[in-house]
Amino acid sequence: MNLKTQYLGLELESPFVVGASPLGDDLDTARRLEDNGAAAIVLHSLFEEQLTGEASAMTAFTETFEESHAEAMSYFPESAEYSLGPEDYLKHIALLKSRLSIPVIGSLNGRTPGGWVGHAKFMEEAGADAIELNIYEVPTDEAESGPEIEARVLDVVAGVREKVAIPFAVKLSPFYSSLPHLARNIQLAGANGLVLFNRFYQPDLDIEDLNVEPKIFLSTSSELLLRLRWMAILHGKTPLSLSLSGGVHKVHDAIKGIMAGADTLQMVSLLLRQGPQALTALIKDFAAWMVEHDYQDISEMRGCLSHRNSPDSSAFERANYLRVLQLWKV
Repeated sequence: MNLKTQYLGLELESPFVVGASPLGDDLDTARRLEDNGAAAIVLHSLFEEQLTGEASAMTAFTETFEESHAEAMSYFPESAEYSLGPEDYLKHIALLKSRLSIPVIGSLNGRTPGGWVGHAKFMEEAGADAIELNIYEVPTDEAESGPEIEARVLDVVAGVREKVAIPFAVKLSPFYSSLPHLARNIQLAGANGLVLFNRFYQPDLDIEDLNVEPKIFLSTSSELLLRLRWMAILHGKTPLSLSLSGGVHKVHDAIKGIMAGADTLQMVSLLLRQGPQALTALIKDFAAWMVEHDYQDISEMRGCLSHRNSPDSSAFERANYLRVLQLWKV
């Protein structure tokens, strides 16, 4: 039974990867994840705001905020709220690399071109095997067009490629006008992979105190469907490695992800709820399903239900939308 897969040019023992989260912040937890079958681990992100904030700390103390609003500054986390500062983050990469045998993937989260992308080089120098570049943005400027937003994404990607030789993947939201077109341009800009998708956290409104409150919920299998659709559409249309992130909780979720075309499956919520041992059980069930269905190699499954290979490719397109609505009866 061969579960090995290639991701970002790295050979992994299986497609089961620990996604970006606090799970990688503790060495003992990281070791337990490795012992339970994690094929790689993605560290939590260093944020653009965190990196640019540190770089401009002296300016912040020596200049006045003539055009800023005091309350607006409170919307961003204080430096003490980040799990690891930039220097400690790099030391942690080096520590994990010295104690683990699986690949360690650093993570950067931002949205604009700038000096913060240079931290990718520091991650490479600290020993990271690859980088995950999480591009998270909520467009709010009515004067800015979709192509302008995508051009900024490509500038960030090109900026990271200019800094590092190691492979990196771009983690996107699903809210772009043409993901296949953007994926092609991301590959041309120098990326090696795509992660579908980052979780689009929604704020809540406190109607008593008139505040906007951040909310976070762990994922469920219901989030898988959006990822399956775009994974299936992109498989075979791009040379980029493809990683599915969000919604893998049960063995059938994992099987669907691979059959849609994923090279790896990133998990966080399952492991936060049930601990590292949940990974062992999932991998065991996955291998048993392969045996039961006469699969000897995971490559035999990959993409068999993608848009290109599905017996009914229209199911991923408008035709399925029409069928679903027509099946609804009052």
